[in-house]
Amino acid sequence: MFRSAPSARGSSARAGRGGSRLVAPDGRTVCDRCSVADTFFPRLRGLLGRRGLAPGEGLLLRPCSSIHMFFMRFAVDAVFLDRDLRVVRVVPNLRPWRLAASKGARSVLELAAGESARRGIRTGEMLTLVAPARAAA
Repeated sequence: MFRSAPSARGSSARAGRGGSRLVAPDGRTVCDRCSVADTFFPRLRGLLGRRGLAPGEGLLLRPCSSIHMFFMRFAVDAVFLDRDLRVVRVVPNLRPWRLAASKGARSVLELAAGESARRGIRTGEMLTLVAPARAAA
């Protein structure tokens, strides 16, 4: 199963809501607004039709071990993660009409191009998915 905080398993972490965060072991935030695409149609759509990703915004595709950039309008950084959300490969500046894959990957985090270097994402680093705190009712 994916390493995530217990509250990250609810619908608030699903695609389009973007409230989850990915955090490194040292407390550094890797992705401020992380949408999770973990069902067929959100994974199929991915980032198609978008004009770009804002700094700090990302899309976590799971399960997923490869991505394509066909029909995309912008480059992304692809961060391949294993089942425990450990970084197994980082592909910076993946341009439109390209492919990327990683053996052992179970999910892929797509970030704005250059964001993986700015955030200091390194191979071997373990990430944690943290859902936003729910407002008191």
